[in-house]
Amino acid sequence: MGGVALSSLLWGLIIGTASAEEAAKGGLGEPQPWQMGLQEPATPVMEYINWFHTYVMWFIVPITLFVMVLLLYVIIRFNKKANPVPSKVTHNTILEVAWTVLPILVLVCIALPSFKLLYMEEVIPKADLTIKATGSQWYWDYEYPDNGDISFSSTMVRDLPMSDPLRLLKVDNEVVVPVNKTVVVQVTSNDVIHSFSVNSFGIKIDAIPGRLNQTWFKATREGMYYGQCSRLCGRDHAFMPIAFRVVSDEEFQKWVASKKTAMNGAAPDKVAAATSVVVK
Repeated sequence: MGGVALSSLLWGLIIGTASAEEAAKGGLGEPQPWQMGLQEPATPVMEYINWFHTYVMWFIVPITLFVMVLLLYVIIRFNKKANPVPSKVTHNTILEVAWTVLPILVLVCIALPSFKLLYMEEVIPKADLTIKATGSQWYWDYEYPDNGDISFSSTMVRDLPMSDPLRLLKVDNEVVVPVNKTVVVQVTSNDVIHSFSVNSFGIKIDAIPGRLNQTWFKATREGMYYGQCSRLCGRDHAFMPIAFRVVSDEEFQKWVASKKTAMNGAAPDKVAAATSVVVK
């Protein structure tokens, strides 16, 4: 598990997509300049997605090259100029068995690990934390039903300079979750169809009005992780980011306490002091 996509490996040698220095800075949950492959995984599911992507590439590349060479050979060897008298061969039993059996074997080799991946994504384990995300045009509302019904809206910060590479991903209220905990995300919508997607977590699920969909993740690294609405939902579709801050369990409890204090009408300066523990 945790393999790097073949395309990332090849292009990484040429243009250096993600260096060890960038990883040390903690920029794993965001797109990188000149990135060609998948984002660095932060959950077991995304690690398996990365591995499966690399695994399938080992089938796709040889098959593509073989078909390309075969087509070139047929074009050159069997064109009208090289063969003024056309062949009258109608079939070849060995060849026909081969091009039937070999694709079946390839599909079986791809299908078996894909079933495991589908099972990992679809079977939701017991939740340590539940979050409800509701899409609206064009922001997200979040609720924490397990933590005193904490709720808040998350909107993109619009006054960032053009030089900031994350200007389309930063939000005013980040979703805070504890590390190494199973988080179930219930997703719905208030208006049109949206899509809740966080690449490093390996999650993507539609937010549909009148329907409650569920997905899950278990982040294994602390840090910031960004996603976006991935379903065309109107004028400001491109300005509807998702931001998760993964923290230690202790910092998460402090954040929960600060949010409850804010909901109970505490003074703004006290809320800011409590929140500054985790929101940097």
